[in-house]
Amino acid sequence: MSDSIKVPFLDLSREFEDLSEEWMSAIHETGKAGSYIGGSNVQAFEKEVAGYVGTKHAISVANGTDALVLSLRALGVGPGDEVITSPYTFFATAEAISIIGGTPVFADIEEGNFCLDPVSVKSKITDKTKGILPVHIFGHPANMVAINAIAKEHDLFVVEDAAQAFSAKEGDGIVGSLSDAGCFSFYPTKVLGCYGDGGLITTNRDDVNENIRMLKNHGASAPFMHAEVGYNSRLDEIQAALLRIKLQQIDQAVASRNTVAGRYASNFNDSPVVVPTTPKGGRHAFNLYTIRMPNRDKVRQALMDKNIPSSLCYPLGLHLQEVYQDLGYKVGDLPVCDKASLEALSLPVYPDLTFEQVDYVTETILSALS
Repeated sequence: MSDSIKVPFLDLSREFEDLSEEWMSAIHETGKAGSYIGGSNVQAFEKEVAGYVGTKHAISVANGTDALVLSLRALGVGPGDEVITSPYTFFATAEAISIIGGTPVFADIEEGNFCLDPVSVKSKITDKTKGILPVHIFGHPANMVAINAIAKEHDLFVVEDAAQAFSAKEGDGIVGSLSDAGCFSFYPTKVLGCYGDGGLITTNRDDVNENIRMLKNHGASAPFMHAEVGYNSRLDEIQAALLRIKLQQIDQAVASRNTVAGRYASNFNDSPVVVPTTPKGGRHAFNLYTIRMPNRDKVRQALMDKNIPSSLCYPLGLHLQEVYQDLGYKVGDLPVCDKASLEALSLPVYPDLTFEQVDYVTETILSALS
């Protein structure tokens, strides 16, 4: 095999070539219509996502962080309230709780899938607990059956951070439809990504839908009439046009991601590399392909030596980050998360990644481990 195969961590250029004619036409039509905010594409996209996910409502917002903040606000989180969440996630998950005055309480994760561990969640519940915020990390759905059962027992809300998991399934249920609200990001690197920023919230609850629609528009209950201090959080009309095009192809794109993941898994068979688990009877979206192994840093250096990109998702659990030192967590409090932070490495995975590229990556890793 060649020593100089190029393997981008993510390559959107081919996708753009495939979509450019259709998207440029949509931009032209948007310009002709003269509606750039909250126009027909935004309205249609919301309906189409609600139909795809299987919820009554879908509310577009400016980004995935806003989706989390607005959902938590709409469900009444404020100063003094605790929300149990994962320490093994992008910072925005916990940040959203903190932004509105709540306190993130970190539970440990499951060894096999990096998702929130329901047993650990149960041990973290106090009289201040308001809700649970599981993360469908890397595209693997969290154990929503167990988490929802805990929430029901203790009268808590559940909000899904589905930023990395559009179209993932637990059984027949698509993420975003499995709780009080589901939060999505359409950042370009996501499974369903736009060419800018974007986000969305799904819910079956009329009260949550109404509260979020008010909060996202400066807290306005009617034009120029404001019931609360809210936010300015809008999905751009042109980005919505692109997302509508890509939504039509999402199942094919995720199937291709799973094919790439299958090639990785086959290549790593009978090796020290621990490959990601897949949900039994469900679907992994594979926003990232994250392996675990001994000598992670040595392997990453071997990849860097061949100009193969990788990512440390995530090198330090949120419970140990400087910003949350006042919460008093220490190394060993959440041992599964701590171990994952030392062993995990995310590899390139996207629909257009070729088997030749996958084989080049895996051969480099296995050679470094031999």
